[in-house]
Amino acid sequence: MITKKRKIANAKVDVNKAYSLKEASSLVKEINTTKFDSSVDLHVKLGVDPKKADQAIRGTVSLPHGTGKTKKVLVLCTPDKEAEAKAAGADFVGLDEFITKIEGGWTDIDVIVATPSVMPKIGKLGKVLGPRNLMPNPKTGTVTNDVAGAVNDLKGGKIAFKVDKVGIIHASVGRVSFAPEKIAENCQEFINAIIKLKPASSKGTYLKGVSMASSMSPGILVDTKSVQN
Repeated sequence: MITKKRKIANAKVDVNKAYSLKEASSLVKEINTTKFDSSVDLHVKLGVDPKKADQAIRGTVSLPHGTGKTKKVLVLCTPDKEAEAKAAGADFVGLDEFITKIEGGWTDIDVIVATPSVMPKIGKLGKVLGPRNLMPNPKTGTVTNDVAGAVNDLKGGKIAFKVDKVGIIHASVGRVSFAPEKIAENCQEFINAIIKLKPASSKGTYLKGVSMASSMSPGILVDTKSVQN
């Protein structure tokens, strides 16, 4: 059953129109129906074959206005790095005790940072962390000796993204409480990062489609020309 609020929201979105990024960033606020501060999500369809290693797009980007959500960060490291991680604002810092907790099913965190020296110990956690996309990875900057820098980036709005098996990248790029300009700027920065990762082997149209939505709101089709500088 469609609620009255959802019917009103649906009526405000022209499903046959591709909105400019600026228009979509204003409209997504207007059609939000939740009482909480909903996330604004962007879905980007790419002309790639994720089964090919060089087209399995993944990367990171620092959103200029953050995501509006404070991430819980766990740093797995040797004792000599613990003070640095804590000073940078990590929520949890340690090694063996957290490995034991994770083996028991604990995953009350948003991201894990690890130093290279402890990765052999963490490898066995793949079955728990892999499906939740929590496994530290050098490509996303979460395997590093600069734990303070990694924690600062993550707390400041750095997000990781990767293409799914059908060629779409999904990401939370802000909150409906953000000003439309901040939503648009975060979206543009995110899309710029994806464009920079275009593989040489990708033929035809790379940016096939972009849509924006908040939690439980209808999707808004974004004109791809409006996001390609």
